[in-house]
Formats: sequence, structure tokens, C-alpha cells
Amino acid sequence: MRTYGQYCPIARASELLAERWSIIILRNIVILGCRSFNEIADGAPGLSRGLLSKRLRELEHAGVIEIRDKPDGRGSTYTPTEAGRELSAVLVALQHWGSRWADLSPEQGHPGVVLWMWAMFFLDGDVLPQRRTLVRFDYPTLRGGGSRNWLLIERGNAEICEKHPGGDEHLVVIVNDPLAFARWHLGELRWGAALRSGGIEVRGPRALARALPTWHRHHDHGPQPLHDDEPHRDPSSSTVAVSTH
Repeated sequence: MRTYGQYCPIARASELLAERWSIIILRNIVILGCRSFNEIADGAPGLSRGLLSKRLRELEHAGVIEIRDKPDGRGSTYTPTEAGRELSAVLVALQHWGSRWADLSPEQGHPGVVLWMWAMFFLDGDVLPQRRTLVRFDYPTLRGGGSRNWLLIERGNAEICEKHPGGDEHLVVIVNDPLAFARWHLGELRWGAALRSGGIEVRGPRALARALPTWHRHHDHGPQPLHDDEPHRDPSSSTVAVSTH
């Protein structure tokens, strides 16, 4: 590990945490509650699996995370140590600073990533449809295999599908302006304003179309962790909204 050669605590902390991808990996583990290798990787598009393995070992060596073999021997689990849990305040401070001062550019607003973040961490299970519901999301500004996803809701659970999972489509959401979709998810733009601008179009039954934006967890509650295994987790320490860019 390279060193700044300075005793300053900021310099020493930066040596441990400021490597490329380390903060994103820590966000996924500490804030989003990812515990498996695949869960962490899904929240870090563009990060190679080899570099992810290297960063995880470095964070373990730094005492920020703990790596344990799964009971069945297939893979490992990644959990924050006490030092890692204390980083939640640092990550929230970065989120607040980024919301205020860091510009959001088109290349950072991939709508498929926004949909993944929304479906995995910000859907309110208490208000989701009880019957099977399939929503198609089209991204006209993209080309190729990543230009369409499906949100499948069954028995209060949701998953993102890259291929049509079968059955009728109940709504079609067209994301003409990916930044509008990202800003809505971040709480910076109201759904109605995105519709009026044409940044987002929704086609299908009016009642279901009106209900769709209400499935979003209130921003003040922050993301719902995948695995909330901290018995004394402080809800106030969660981020208001998280971006994976």
C-alpha cells in the first residue's frame, strides 16, 4: 500500500480508503447491507471481479470488514467490523456533500442502474401490488442488450429481469431522459414534473400508472438494507438516497 508519509489522521485514513472503488464497495457493504460477493459486484457496475477481490482483501487487512466462509462452504460473507460500521457517518457526509456540490452528468445516469437501486433498496413492500405485476422499462437513448428491463413484482417481492419473464405486461415506462429518472430517484425531481417534461412516459392503466411512483420508500427513511444484521443500527445514519455511479 502506498503511503503519504504523513502522521495526519486524514492522510492515514486516505491510505486505507481512497483507493479506486473502495468507497463504492464500502457503501454497498455498510449502507446497502450487501453481504455476498455477487451482491457487492451488482452494485459496482464496471468493477472487475479480480479488482473487487483485491479491494475486499485490502479492506479486510485494514480491519474495516470481516470475511468469513459461508456455512455451506460455497463462497464468503462480507460484514463490517466496528471500524467499518463507524464509516457510515463518513459515507453519509459524502452523500450530502455530493448531493449539494457534485454535478450529475449523463454518463452517470444509466437508467438500468437507477432501476436496480430503486428495486433492490427503495421499494416499499407495504404498498406494492399483491397480485403479480410486470412493468417494462424502455431506455430509447441506449442501444443493445441494456436498453430494456422488466420489474417483476410477486407476493410483495420485486426483482429486475434482463429478459421477459413471461406473462402480460401491465405497464410500460419509457425513460426518455435518464437524468430525469435519476433525479426523481434521488428526490431532486417530482414524478409529475418528469412526466410533464416528457423525460418519463408511462403507458397502461391509469390507476396503476399513478400508483407506481408511490412504491418508492420515503427519502427520509433511506435505503432498506439487503441484510440488516446490525442489532443497534441507527436509522438516522442512513443516507437519504444513494447513487451507484
